[in-house]
Amino acid sequence: MSGMPHAPRLRVDATGAPLRLLHVHAHPDDESSKGAATTAKYVNQGVQVLVATCTGGERGSILNPRMDTEENWANIATLRTAEMARAKTILGIEQTWLGFVDSGLPEGDPLPPLPEGCFALQDVDEAAGPLVKVIREFRPHVVTTYDENGGYPHPDHIMCHKITMAALEAAADEAAWPEHGPAWQVLKVYYHMSFHRQRYAKLDQLMHESGLTSPYADRLRDWHVDEHADRLTTFVPCAEYFPVRDHALRAHASQIDPEGPWFAVPLAIQQAGWPTEDFQLVKSRVPAHLPEDDLFAGIGEVKGDRVEVWAYSI
Repeated sequence: MSGMPHAPRLRVDATGAPLRLLHVHAHPDDESSKGAATTAKYVNQGVQVLVATCTGGERGSILNPRMDTEENWANIATLRTAEMARAKTILGIEQTWLGFVDSGLPEGDPLPPLPEGCFALQDVDEAAGPLVKVIREFRPHVVTTYDENGGYPHPDHIMCHKITMAALEAAADEAAWPEHGPAWQVLKVYYHMSFHRQRYAKLDQLMHESGLTSPYADRLRDWHVDEHADRLTTFVPCAEYFPVRDHALRAHASQIDPEGPWFAVPLAIQQAGWPTEDFQLVKSRVPAHLPEDDLFAGIGEVKGDRVEVWAYSI
């Protein structure tokens, strides 16, 4: 796309094939709100990136007041599919649907039961099957997903974590799901961790220093303990790709208010204040030296203008 930073060295494996990165997300729009600048950076380096989207977002809300119409509510599934297609093009990725039905976000006290047949009520081992197939066919070197709390406690995000971890184990087991092809061992697994207090506090500070109103004041006032502080291991520099991230997020027009708090911090402040997207390394079959600044760190070495993956076996 126009405005994409210049292409650096290509990153390929020992056969000359591109490195491969799989993101597993719960809903369409999650790939653009979590790690999208990192995605754009790797795409620009020749990495093949695939997003596996667990659900269609059928029970999501319409968060953009300009799109809050009866027609859009009636066609939200089709609308979100079209938004995903636009975001996919902007990010330069491939994307596949795992075919589960959105669980919705239950509200109330007590919480109502989840809808029958929804993603969050599936048997974890069975629901991992479609993702095992994706992993064995795509053969990613690196996989990202959410932590055990889903990043935030949406039932689909928590289930996304569960099936991802189950699928990673099953994909490497030759006895599991033999109908889905030869076993494949992923080398590194990460959780998305960019929504942490350190980042918000730094951006809040710079907003005040610039004489601007921070959208994070209320959140920080009630956020005394950063539960993610000790979990951050990996900081991927990607500030130059923040515009691509924002463009992809705006493609999910029903899910983001362009005048809302998500875009309230000027891009220059974001790039100067916290120029990375952050992750937790949770599994690695290659040497890891923390902290790191690359999801593929330890997997390969630079040879000329290429990064070659070391040979390994399951």
